[in-house]
Amino acid sequence: MKSIYIHIPFCKKICTYCDFCKFIYNDEWASKYLNALEEEIKTHYENNLIDTLYIGGGTPSALSKTNLEKLFSIIKTIKLEEKYEFTFECNIDDISKELLEILKQNKVNRISVGVQSFNKKKLHFLGRNHNKKQIKEKIKLIKSYGFENINVDLIYALPGETLFSLKKDISNLLKLEVPHISTYSLIIEPGTKLKIDKVKPIDEELDYKMYKTICNKLSKKGYKHYEVSNFAKPGYESKHNLRYWENEEYYGFGLGAHGYINGVRYENTRNLNKYLEKNYKLNELFLSNKENMENEIILGLRKLDGINIKNFNQKYKKDIYQVFKIQEALDKKILILDKDNIKVPENKIYILNEIINFII
Repeated sequence: MKSIYIHIPFCKKICTYCDFCKFIYNDEWASKYLNALEEEIKTHYENNLIDTLYIGGGTPSALSKTNLEKLFSIIKTIKLEEKYEFTFECNIDDISKELLEILKQNKVNRISVGVQSFNKKKLHFLGRNHNKKQIKEKIKLIKSYGFENINVDLIYALPGETLFSLKKDISNLLKLEVPHISTYSLIIEPGTKLKIDKVKPIDEELDYKMYKTICNKLSKKGYKHYEVSNFAKPGYESKHNLRYWENEEYYGFGLGAHGYINGVRYENTRNLNKYLEKNYKLNELFLSNKENMENEIILGLRKLDGINIKNFNQKYKKDIYQVFKIQEALDKKILILDKDNIKVPENKIYILNEIINFII
């Protein structure tokens, strides 16, 4: 294990589209939660050297100064490699000189910002409080503290959105001059306000046109499309998320967190009271070799570079061509062979799920 994900399930406001494990922020409950988190880490972290650490949510930046300092005090028990990637998620509203000073002092070297849009109507629809001016000011402030490795998120394919408004969002994103951009087509998840309000997704053909527009515009500006939803300038790919897509093991700590340790995938409880009582695990799944190989396909083909055949065969002591319908997929041209890698052609990445279903 060389990676850790830590979940902070508190937000100052619940966004209309979010189905992650989260609660409205309460300082007392957050403090109790951090006590339980500390116990979970003490119990299950095996003192491995870690080279990617990711704090997500929820909204980690919603924590008060006292609770932020408490969180980082807990994290100091984690041993980081000399060359590490330490990501901290922030909302625009929370970014301040005080927050950035704390992050800088505590070895954070990558910041992920939930921009989502610059469009006033889209932001209101998503339940976000910030505006275009604040986005520009806060990204500039982050850079002034020496943070170079910055990711921004964009959500697109909202009801009523047009290609024109999407292009304006992309143009504004590019003006921020950050090295990593994550883009997500809006999915209306069960339990969200959008689902309760019976909001319908946009037409699939328009969704596809928007996806292609994003890919084309970002690639022209030097961003490598390295995963279905992610684009990076050379050298700024997310090392932590690549661990997931390469089907490598990692710790997951915190409410609702997922982890993968010693061949076991697990999910933590989403019940805050149970978590505070140190009943951390909701379920554990012992995977067979076949299930692990299937996960390798499902996750690995999300990467535009695909799956290295030699690495797969060595890792599982199986010939990938004999386990899955690789040759048939190559014949159908829904997979391509690039040296030792099998991968989905970029013009077919949009139908990735159909391709995986065919192969498996």
